[in-house]
Amino acid sequence: MPKGPRGEKRPADVIGNAVKVMRIAVGEDSDVSPAQKPLKAPNRAKGGLARAAKLLPASRAKIAYKAAKTRWAKTPVPEKTEH
Repeated sequence: MPKGPRGEKRPADVIGNAVKVMRIAVGEDSDVSPAQKPLKAPNRAKGGLARAAKLLPASRAKIAYKAAKTRWAKTPVPEKTEH
């Protein structure tokens, strides 16, 4: 049986894989095997929230503006064509 990117077992045929995906979607089956370790420690998620709570609203806005500007700078702008 083939293995997924994290070592979980997946069906080899297309129909079996579709059934597996459907069962995961409706909650009948789990995609994660019980022996699998979590990717992150549970305490790591608190870091960003704790940092945001300490910052002033103006500082958070400045950081968000810089992040958005950087994110949109990476997006290619489509060329305009005249009809």
